[in-house]
Amino acid sequence: MTAPLANVVPMRTHTPLEAPPETPLQTLPARAHVTVGRSQPVLDVVVPVYNEEADLERCVRRLHDHLARTFPYAFRITIADNASTDRTPEISAYLDDAIDEVIAVRLEQKGRGRALRTVWSMSQAPVLAYMDVDLSTDLNALLPLVAPLISGHSDLAIGSRLARSSRVVRGTKREFISRAYNLILRGSLAARFSDAQCGFKAIRKDVAERLLPLVEDTGWFFDTEMLVLAERAGLRIHEVPVDWVDDPNSTVHIVKTATEDLKGVWRVGRALATGALPLDRLRRPFGDDPRDRGLSGVPGGLARQLVGFCVVGALSTLVYLLLYSLFRLGTGPQFANALALLLSALGNTAANRRLTFGVRGRDRAMRHQAQGLVVFGIGLALTSGSLAALDAAASGTPAHSTELAVLIAANLAATVLRFLLFRAWVFPSESQQDGEHGTATDLALSDLNLTDHDSRNTR
Repeated sequence: MTAPLANVVPMRTHTPLEAPPETPLQTLPARAHVTVGRSQPVLDVVVPVYNEEADLERCVRRLHDHLARTFPYAFRITIADNASTDRTPEISAYLDDAIDEVIAVRLEQKGRGRALRTVWSMSQAPVLAYMDVDLSTDLNALLPLVAPLISGHSDLAIGSRLARSSRVVRGTKREFISRAYNLILRGSLAARFSDAQCGFKAIRKDVAERLLPLVEDTGWFFDTEMLVLAERAGLRIHEVPVDWVDDPNSTVHIVKTATEDLKGVWRVGRALATGALPLDRLRRPFGDDPRDRGLSGVPGGLARQLVGFCVVGALSTLVYLLLYSLFRLGTGPQFANALALLLSALGNTAANRRLTFGVRGRDRAMRHQAQGLVVFGIGLALTSGSLAALDAAASGTPAHSTELAVLIAANLAATVLRFLLFRAWVFPSESQQDGEHGTATDLALSDLNLTDHDSRNTR
């Protein structure tokens, strides 16, 4: 029974971590099963709250009862109060004193992302999770959510309301907004996870220590930014279909939240495009399965690189043709071809550097562009030679459509050569670099057998 509020002991206040400790630059170790003592919590479930006096005690007791009955390891529930102005701090303090596995943390600033970053950074549990206080998600999904993290199989886990086997009860408006938002993420940030905003997620502590310092948002976009960065770094995200019932009393401001989310999408997309984020520190080596070892003589990532190169090449060709048609209105064919090819080549090299061959950051960027210009020169010779041959063969001025057809054929030939030069010379694989330089550092990095998706320079 709840004690009278007048007798509640003041809640223990934990000072938020303004700046997490600096992240080591080494890559993450291989995944392993969580091993802790019986008394140390394996799981820390954070419940962020803001003015939740009506539901807080009921929901926390229900969550505690479920974990006590079903969770096979020691656990903890952390109430993260986001500067509430009602009786939420007093109820949190009471639950802190009444239940051994519950602690309360008070933050003087609002923001779900800020609360999660603070509490997860303070926690010593090897698996960290969070869920909304309304417990809209069926608690039977909690153990399947965290089990892959405990076993070492996955790095993050999310509940998905959009999976085929999920059962969801909510209004048409929220359903439309949720699906539209995830389509935006897929189209703009190439996200492959299905549900960014479901308030039911978990992360391994070792991953959180590296990932959270890279996440800037402190509000509702925190979840999306964390997942996008984790996915781009090659971390494994496990999805659990959930049963979910909408809370009709939710206080989320949809328009404001959507606006902030779109701003976050733009910010993260720009950072990823410029290589401003050191995602290489989130890489993991392969596990212990001998089948995970690299095979000598087999090019790494060739199929993936071909697909990426073809996509970038198709877009570059469209840009090139548009620029050529535009410049051709006021100049001759040779000058229009050279200028259009130069501009599209610069964009092509930058896009292939980041998207096809996975090179991030500004290191050697100018060198890569210079080498790309050499490749551009070869393409220019092929296309210009084709135009010269067309002028020599045609009687009079050839039709514009004929020029375009000749240029397309010449560009196809140049594209094959461009890919071979990019792969072997501009962005060589680590094994090729080892053969050329043979440094001890390079050999050590090669021995890590990094995954194709994780490695920054694996081709």
